[in-house]
Amino acid sequence: MGRDVEVSAVRGVSLDIAPGETLGLVGESGCGKSTLGRIAVGLLEPTAGEVYIRGRPLWDRKAHADYGAFRRSLAGVVQMIFQDPYSSLNPRMSIGEAVGEALYCSEASRGEKPAVSVVRERVRAMLEKVGLEAGAARRAPHEFSGGQRQRVAIARALISSPSFVVCDEPTSALDASVQSQILNLLRDMQDELGPAYLFISHDLEVVRHMSDRIAVMRDGVLVEEGETTAVFSAPAHPYTRTLLDAVPGSGWASPGDQAGTSGSRSIKTMCS
Repeated sequence: MGRDVEVSAVRGVSLDIAPGETLGLVGESGCGKSTLGRIAVGLLEPTAGEVYIRGRPLWDRKAHADYGAFRRSLAGVVQMIFQDPYSSLNPRMSIGEAVGEALYCSEASRGEKPAVSVVRERVRAMLEKVGLEAGAARRAPHEFSGGQRQRVAIARALISSPSFVVCDEPTSALDASVQSQILNLLRDMQDELGPAYLFISHDLEVVRHMSDRIAVMRDGVLVEEGETTAVFSAPAHPYTRTLLDAVPGSGWASPGDQAGTSGSRSIKTMCS
């Protein structure tokens, strides 16, 4: 019988994300990226450390007069877009019910109960914003393609106008032809609604186009953090250089040097 060994998925991580900013988090599979994202939105409780949302501690129960009410209030402040849009949607709920539930929870956290007609109209408007027709609200998740389901997941995350959204590999389960559409949608919604993104991915090209800053994680530890252009043009840590060199044909230039990225938020291709 061997001795029990304690393994820390994330250690000594300290990050700040400004309003409206996108911080890209990269690293190989199993390095702790998704664990960190789940801690940041309150789905996993850390054994040590703290998360601050708008300056208020997420996990210190003694810091809140009513911790339950505080946690419920987060429905309108933090949200998450998961990697697999199908498993993150309740198959027993229509799309309208799934998106509307997020709005109900957000409004209830403020002691409000919006009228059914108001919720239906806001759901319709949000579905149109993400590129789905109004009739989509009556349909079930299995009636949509993977890209359409991810649009639903984005609508559900953003309908409550959160300040902070964790995007955990939001395009890795999608066909390459659909990835750029979803990424452009995320950028457009950020321009319109202003949330900060923690964008988690192992795809360096995607992260480069999406992020204002980049943090590199290895074995649960951040090894480098900096502006996107600086990290890609002159990585400071050997592991970051290894990740960049591992990409076939990588001759990384600054984001503004490629067609379709200078002065534009759109992504023309993610697989060249």
